[in-house]
Amino acid sequence: MSNIMLIVIGSVLVNNYVMSQFLGICPFLGVSKKVETAVGMGMAVTFVMGLAALFTYFIQAYVLVPLKLEYMQTIAFILVIAVLVQIVEIALKKISPALYQALGVYLPLITTNCAVLGMALLNAREGYNLVESVVNGVASALGFTLSIVLFASIRERLASSNMPKWMDGFPGALITAGLMALAFQGFSGLI
Repeated sequence: MSNIMLIVIGSVLVNNYVMSQFLGICPFLGVSKKVETAVGMGMAVTFVMGLAALFTYFIQAYVLVPLKLEYMQTIAFILVIAVLVQIVEIALKKISPALYQALGVYLPLITTNCAVLGMALLNAREGYNLVESVVNGVASALGFTLSIVLFASIRERLASSNMPKWMDGFPGALITAGLMALAFQGFSGLI
């Protein structure tokens, strides 16, 4: 149980994919203008990362390792992630067309989101068992969601305030992201 808690705390705060490892920056910067959109993206990434952790564990343990095809990890994992993203895209189009429109091109880009692939490869490299893999996948996605929602709320606040002209828009967003990354580095000695 303590190992699971270490994985959760490590994935959400200490080794946050966006703030500490700088993975998944494209959707982080692109979908973080509104909190609602950021929450939707966070939920989609959480769903994909949780299921990707589950399926990639089984592919790694029961297909790639027994057949000595570990060198095919990246290709196999990208295929699993692509299928999961297509399922999310179809479901969002039916369930919430407004969120589907708001996420736009960033929804299919979850397929190439290096945070999702990085999580799957990290699970295989660390030799996590099934439970640890799924916990790491979901916790990493929750860390991504935490980062993107915090960033979106700060960006909304900055958009409604009087900012110097040079800091308006994307420059202010980059400065904010840098300050958030510094804040997350404060968790580095936690575990």
